Amino acid sequence: MAANANGMGMAEQNEIQVEKKIDRVLQLLGMVAVKGLSQTDQIATLSRVGFSPKEIASVLGTTANTVRVALVSIRRAGRQKKKRAVLRIQEGQDA
Repeated sequence: MAANANGMGMAEQNEIQVEKKIDRVLQLLGMVAVKGLSQTDQIATLSRVGFSPKEIASVLGTTANTVRVALVSIRRAGRQKKKRAVLRIQEGQDA
């Protein structure tokens, strides 16, 4: 198999093109899936289904750092919610 000027064969070029198209389809699906949600809910949803912060940033038109900061806040809020639930359960058992 002959390589082109950048050293890649035709099969490798086709594979790269397919990967780019799949990435674009995933971006579009992500956008549709979170349409109408708040940015925080969009980030949480996309993260839960496996998008990386960089991918989420690309879908939402923001930066990966903004997404990472939001994810930290989301996780912190989740931990606080769990703590409150445990306390309510414990209070019910003590009563």
